[in-house]
Amino acid sequence: MVINTKVAGFFQENPRAKWILSISGILVLLIILFLWHHYSVRESTDDAQVDGHIVPISARVGGTIVEVRIQENQEVEAGAVLMVLDPTDYKIALAKAQAEYDDAVAEREAASVGVPITSASTASNLSMKQAGLAATQKEVTSANANLASNQAHLREAEANYAKANRDLERMKQLIGKDEISQQQYDATATTADTAAAALESAKAEVAQAEQQVNVAKSHVQQAEAEVRVAETAPQQLQATQARASSAEAKVQRAKALFDQAKLNLQYTIVKAPFRGVVSKKAADIGQVVQIGQPLIAMVSLDDIWVTANFKETQLKKIGPGQPADIEVDTYGGRKYRGHVASISPATGAKFSLLPPENATGNYVKVVQRIPVRIYFDSGQDPDHLLRPGMSVTATVLTNEAADKNVESATKK
Repeated sequence: MVINTKVAGFFQENPRAKWILSISGILVLLIILFLWHHYSVRESTDDAQVDGHIVPISARVGGTIVEVRIQENQEVEAGAVLMVLDPTDYKIALAKAQAEYDDAVAEREAASVGVPITSASTASNLSMKQAGLAATQKEVTSANANLASNQAHLREAEANYAKANRDLERMKQLIGKDEISQQQYDATATTADTAAAALESAKAEVAQAEQQVNVAKSHVQQAEAEVRVAETAPQQLQATQARASSAEAKVQRAKALFDQAKLNLQYTIVKAPFRGVVSKKAADIGQVVQIGQPLIAMVSLDDIWVTANFKETQLKKIGPGQPADIEVDTYGGRKYRGHVASISPATGAKFSLLPPENATGNYVKVVQRIPVRIYFDSGQDPDHLLRPGMSVTATVLTNEAADKNVESATKK
């Protein structure tokens, strides 16, 4: 009661103090409400760092390094020459591949020219051989007709010879009896001799006609064989086309070897695949390197992001597209703007080398952390001051108004 009386007396003596105290209380309440609202729509973590692509660069061919054009921590542009390997062996291999390719092309040209020539020649040759077969068949027919005629003459000569011999035998009997004159006998004997000569001539003509028939038949057999050979024209054409196809395949194989040799020569010049900074240089002049041997590491400064490991209890309101503030420890808390890109499909512990096995019975509940990827907004790091591995504090704005603004901006 005494205190209340004193307070009441104080306010009566100082009426303005009551208003000052009331206003101060209202201000404190507003500050508390502001801080509550500010932190209720934000989720923050200091378990975050800048990440980026760190790519090991190696030679795609083996050889001896003859030139190194970069230094440790040097910035290089995409396509810049980093080092050069001795190209002598690869130049020789390229010249050999070029010669084999030219030879294969020449074989292909010769084989391809033979296809239309074979097609035309085989067709005309078949017609010619068939005409020759017809002619030889006519020759056999003519020879058989001539043989039949000579055989008829032979039969006539045999008949005349038999009649002349019979007449001569009668004349011999009659002249022995002096019933005919010597002149009649001599005429009969001459007729018999003439018949004998005619018979021998007819036999010779028959033999010659038979020989002509045999020759004509051999011509027919030869012509038939030639026709059978000519009838294999489709197979000959197919064989020629197969040789042409084989020559084309050789060209393709030689072309592939030539292209590979050309690429191997180009690979003796090791170039930067992207714009970045060279680090961990392990290449010196005179060093013999193997295919795939790491020589340097390149860090890309154009494609960096933040990996923020939020507690699983913080992810209720976090989603892709939400804006984020990034404070970098290196530069005294300098702030950068970004946005949530994605949330990992598993906790960091599940991706560790030895993930926890809770089925052993030694289970202790621990709040897990889930990696969230945050991309920097465009133009946030024009001087490329950020480096992978830098510690940062990531704060995600999770209120619905911000989400709607980001969604509408993304659609635009």
